Amino acid sequence: MAELSTARRKNLPAADFAIPEERRYPIPDRRHAANALARVAANGTPAEQAQVKAAVKKKYPDMPSFQQGS
Repeated sequence: MAELSTARRKNLPAADFAIPEERRYPIPDRRHAANALARVAANGTPAEQAQVKAAVKKKYPDMPSFQQGS
């Protein structure tokens, strides 16, 4: 995965985060989106999981989800 430096992360627009109001789970590219899905599946609340999945699906509609039936 391309490293996301602190400076670059701070410069990302809110639209590049799955939870923009908290600037959590950056999804500027497909690799970061896949990482966000994996991390929220392991550590996120059900509400966060739904929000991240929806954001990734909206930004990358052809990207498969990691869970069946999603």
